[in-house]
Formats: sequence, C-alpha cells, structure tokens
Amino acid sequence: MQALANDVEIRGVYKRIGRNVILDGIDLEVKQGELLTLLGPSGCGKTSTLNVIAGFLDIDQGDVFIKGQRVTDVPAYKRGLGMVFQTYSLFPHMTVYENLDFGLSLRKVAKDEKKRRIQKALELVKMTGLENRYPRELSGGQRQRVAIARALVVQPTLLLLDEPLSNLDAKLRHELRAEIKRLQKEVGVTTIFVTHDQEEALSMSDRIVVMNKGKIEQVGTPTEIYAHPRTEFVFQFIGKSNQLEGTVKSRDSRMICVELAEGGQVLVEAENVMGSDRSCAVGDAVKLYIRPEKLTIQAAENEAPHYNAHAATIVQLNYLGSAWEIEVSMLGKRMQVLRPSIESGWTIGTEVMVGWNPSDMMIVKK
Repeated sequence: MQALANDVEIRGVYKRIGRNVILDGIDLEVKQGELLTLLGPSGCGKTSTLNVIAGFLDIDQGDVFIKGQRVTDVPAYKRGLGMVFQTYSLFPHMTVYENLDFGLSLRKVAKDEKKRRIQKALELVKMTGLENRYPRELSGGQRQRVAIARALVVQPTLLLLDEPLSNLDAKLRHELRAEIKRLQKEVGVTTIFVTHDQEEALSMSDRIVVMNKGKIEQVGTPTEIYAHPRTEFVFQFIGKSNQLEGTVKSRDSRMICVELAEGGQVLVEAENVMGSDRSCAVGDAVKLYIRPEKLTIQAAENEAPHYNAHAATIVQLNYLGSAWEIEVSMLGKRMQVLRPSIESGWTIGTEVMVGWNPSDMMIVKK
C-alpha cells in the first residue's frame, strides 16, 4: 500500500514571545486526508502551532510547507485554509446563507456554483431549511455547525479547528465530535484539530500529537498514545493512573524486578521503560504507573492470578453507570481499580486481592 503524501510539514519551528519560548523546535508532518489532533494542557503550544500553519503567527526560525509549497512568508488569506474557532465568529447581522456566501463572494464564485456549494454544505452539517435564520436565532450547536459549513464551503486546502466544542455542554460535545469525524471522512479534507480534552482526541483522531511546554512529547494513533506512552508526561496526561515508587533490584532483557518503597516487589516488562534514554539499571530509583482498568480484583481467599498480586482493603466504592470505581488500600497507598461489576456483598472494609500483569505496568527512572 502506497504511503500517503504529507499535506503539511513543519520543520524546526521556533517562536519566542519576550523571554518565553512558545514553540521549541517543532517538527511535524500531517498526512493527506487525516484528522490530526494537537492535544495538551493550556499553554503547551498547540494553538500557537495551529496559528503558525494558518499564517496568523510569525515564526523566529523554521519553515512551513502546505501541499509541498513553502508558505512560511505567505499571508494567511493566501493559504487557502478553512478555520473554525471556539467562539463561532459568525457575522451576527448576516443570515446563515449570507454567512456561507461571504467567503464565496470574496473568491468571485459564480452565482449558480455558490448556491450549489451552500446547499451541499448545509446538507453536510444537517442545517438545511435554516438558511434565513440569524445566528442569534440558533442554538450553540447549530451556530457551530454553521461555522463548520462556512469553513467547508470554500473547499479549503486544510480545515483547522481550534477547540470548536469547548463552549458546548457535554451531550452536545459528544454529538458534534461524532459529526465532525463523519464530515471529515465524507469530505476527505485534511483536518487539524486542537483540544485539551483527551477523550475528544482519543475518539476522533487518526493520529494525536501530545504537546507540553512548546515541545512535542509523542505522535501516534490513539491506541499507541494510550497503551504505549513514550514519556511520563504522556502517561499522566492521557487517562487515569496509579503510581508506585521503588528501586530496581534486578533485571534481564525481558523483565525488571522492583523493590517497592512501601514493601514488596513487582515485576515489569523491560520494554515498558519510558523516558528519553529508556535506561533503567540495578539500583536506580524508579516510578511505576498502571491504569485502573488494568488491575484485577477478586476475593482475598482466591488464588493470586498474577505475578504482581497483593492483599488490599476496599476503602471506597463509586458507581459510574458503565463501571465501578473501586478504591483500595494496598502497599500503604490508595489505588483505584476500574471494573464493569463488583462481587455481591463487597463493601467498604472488604479484604480483596489486587493484581496485574507485568506487561501492563510502565516504569520510568526518577
């Protein structure tokens, strides 16, 4: 299968504002037709990266290429991009139709072609029949659909979405993120999506770029990012995790044995070392991470199911609807276990056995 071409390439981009480094040597490739998400906490550089691609932010060093053409010095209005903001940015004095027509008129698109494109765009976002309404007469979700349609109607080279769902309630966010994913695949436009919401990124993206302090921590598919984080930051930022600490007692090419600070030992697969150098030697102080859903829990009298099995006591039970969040006291720490159901009769104070596979725990040198 032939590899997809890159629609966007960012090479060695640096940006400083005063003494603050906003982007610190960013290198990134966006493949043709993919939905790529820039994910990270506030101030990590994700919106700045989007603005560099859009041409809204000048850079101090580096280059930007779109469709193979260097656009580093090309102004935003000449880059042929569609952009959607979290604040919608619709013209309040224009109807839905007029908002969509505006960009087409600037591009001097013929009248019949404009009408066809506008009707198609409204069909795509399920807004047919609302052409004559003003933004004030629409719900937040409808306004955001119009903003997306306005970006798509000009047939952009790229579609850029800057936290477009952050102002919507949870139910509407779920609905619209599914719609955006459907639209993106139906239209086939290369899309870059900015969010700080990890669930949003995992559910929508072909690939995710995790950013932190102006740098890229990891690029990968949602599965790779969640299941195989390369750095401690990625593991902590994506999903929930339990943490233990200890010292490496022994290791070979396959397994690392860690003596825990709280007492006891655990085994970790050697390939699960995180960090830039991925080193981990005997005597090193380390931190260990495991996700709540990777822990098993069973009655204390049952035979231990894993190498890493420890006695624990239930201290809290939280019903989440689709799962139970079970908080246990184990190895001198409180840890969370996420399971679809619990045993009848389990209450606070119940003695249990908690375990996990060595392949499910990640390790990083302190």
